[in-house]
Amino acid sequence: MGILTAVALFLRAMLTAKIHLAVENLALRQQLAVCRQSVKRPKLRPRDRVFWVLLSRLWPSWRSALTIVQPETVVKWHRKGFRLFWTWKSRRGKPGRPRIEREIRDLIRRMSRENPTWGAPRILSELLLLDHEVAEATVAKYMVRQRKLPSQTWRTFLANHIPDIAACDFFTIPTATFRVLYVFVVLRHDRREIVHFNVTANPYAEWTAQQIIDTFPYEETPRFLIRDRDGIYGDYFKNRIESMGIEEVPTAHLRPGKIRIASGQSVRYVENAWTM
Repeated sequence: MGILTAVALFLRAMLTAKIHLAVENLALRQQLAVCRQSVKRPKLRPRDRVFWVLLSRLWPSWRSALTIVQPETVVKWHRKGFRLFWTWKSRRGKPGRPRIEREIRDLIRRMSRENPTWGAPRILSELLLLDHEVAEATVAKYMVRQRKLPSQTWRTFLANHIPDIAACDFFTIPTATFRVLYVFVVLRHDRREIVHFNVTANPYAEWTAQQIIDTFPYEETPRFLIRDRDGIYGDYFKNRIESMGIEEVPTAHLRPGKIRIASGQSVRYVENAWTM
């Protein structure tokens, strides 16, 4: 009987303590509700914010007990404190990279000036041999910029070599039976006229190379042949053109308009000739 009595008293004390705790919690929440109605925006001190930030990391159910602010506000405080901490830590000491000694800067400029063909990796290797440890980006920063002669533009290239330039291109023509024919056109730039064209339903590299052979006898081959980067021009076409002594000049990617022979009067001329 003594053990049962002790157990009963213990359970009663626990229940009484829980009831008192629940009543006290209810009374505190009622007072917080009154404060929220009378004070629209309570003033919180930094220590209060730190308390809730730490509590949110230690207690999983902290959101259910929070009434003075929204839970998102506590999360915002935590992020702001994180940013402030790393801002303070990054500003300790001297900001930025350490300065390079003037002797090393002058040596980099001297090497680049006296050896214009050397790049940053070569100068860096020479500095390492002299026990100067610097980064490659630092070497590139202090190198003397060599003035490069401007390369000729596409228009200048055409103007300088127009007697020796030919161009070729494909365009398509639909037929009355809903077929698609591929028209291959060759143009001489000095005369600005079509010197050859042919039509096929299935273009391939061997057929295209044969058109160039038929267009230019060996004594009349141009020096340059401008073309686009179509996949029809395969390795056979390239090797055959090279054997004729013609240098290919492919246009830039996505710029077929530089040839300009498959539009306007050229297309109308071919269409009229084909339908006659």
